[in-house]
Amino acid sequence: MRTIDLRGRRLSPAAMLAAVPRAAQARAAALEAATRIVDDVRLDGESALRDQAERFDRVTGHALRVPADHLAEALAAVDPQVRHALEEAIERVRLGSAAQVPAPQTTDIGPGARISQRWQPIVRAGVYIPGGKAALASSVVMNVVPAQVAGVASIALASPPQADQGGRVHPTILAAAALLGIDEVYAMGGAGAIGAFAYGIESLELDPVDVVSGPGNNFVASAKRAVAGVVGTDSEAGATEILIVADAAADATLIAADLISQAEHDEQASAVLVTDSAPLAERAAAEVARLAAEAIHAERVAAALAGPQSAIVLVDDAAMAEAFSNAYAPEHLELHLAEAAAAASRYTSAGAIFIGDQTPVSLGDYMAGSNHVLPTGGQARYASGLGAYTFLRPQQIIEYDHDALARARAGVVALAQAEELPAHGDAVEARFPGIEG
Repeated sequence: MRTIDLRGRRLSPAAMLAAVPRAAQARAAALEAATRIVDDVRLDGESALRDQAERFDRVTGHALRVPADHLAEALAAVDPQVRHALEEAIERVRLGSAAQVPAPQTTDIGPGARISQRWQPIVRAGVYIPGGKAALASSVVMNVVPAQVAGVASIALASPPQADQGGRVHPTILAAAALLGIDEVYAMGGAGAIGAFAYGIESLELDPVDVVSGPGNNFVASAKRAVAGVVGTDSEAGATEILIVADAAADATLIAADLISQAEHDEQASAVLVTDSAPLAERAAAEVARLAAEAIHAERVAAALAGPQSAIVLVDDAAMAEAFSNAYAPEHLELHLAEAAAAASRYTSAGAIFIGDQTPVSLGDYMAGSNHVLPTGGQARYASGLGAYTFLRPQQIIEYDHDALARARAGVVALAQAEELPAHGDAVEARFPGIEG
């Protein structure tokens, strides 16, 4: 990993971002390619999905709609320890998601004048589960459970067909879907799956969904952008990111382990350490080099850590570390600080914040009860991670009686006339025939 020394410099948020750039060029290329793939699915349906499966997944002739017996077989064969872990994760995420459903609220504007707000679930969700470099069975839990907690009645799931499984979806993903009672599953991957959810595939009896959610690579994230406005989407969760803020007392080995844990996802993964301690930076760099060489996915890890999106950043003090992190807005933020809990309130832009060195990102990936589908690419400045609220719509219900409307009558008429929309005022006046205002 390279080291960037920002000490002694007064930098704007834009300058801080420029120091550790995301892979913007890769995202731009992905958007162009993903848009073409989505358009092909929109126009050619199942035929396009099969062409894409052959091209990207090296699979032909497979069942695009997963038969029920594939799900049953996968659940029967899953390792008992994996099943137990999935069941525990389901329970934890269900508890965490339940807190995200707002209670209905009623506001009395005045006598006889009331506004109620309720949170209405969408009717149908499509969840995408990656299956390329890693078969993310945990993502089945992270996507399906919040939708179920929100009250979504119809949930479809898609994941790429696997060449080494005879064109079937990865069995652990199928087992997780079966545990959650999901029986509408499709063997389709990448941007094409997002397009299929958005537009539907008649020959597969795949109806369009209202919201598409789920993590993925830059092509999946870009496909969500391509279908925005046709369907709702969660945040564009592209290549993963971890930013660790650490002080002089932090454990360099734990820092290195956590950086590598995210770097093993993808060559475009971002791994960033921000510290005001030069000695810690040196120790962390040495530990990263040692542990990265021992990693199972050493080649992938090395590519991610050597990329421009990864670095050790030296800053002057805690305030500069906070400013850098808030400008960067990472997907995952770990605070390896002596007073991490107290400092957390000052870190305002992150998909999820992990406090202390005993709360690694990998805990959140699986068993914390939080959701691991989080905004990347700086979107944490304005977007949230996946939750039950992703599948809910706030609706206002307005109820006035005749006397309450009478009290608002003059105001409506005055504003309607001021905006030169007199029929608006007339609609109110029609309710008071022969009564002077």
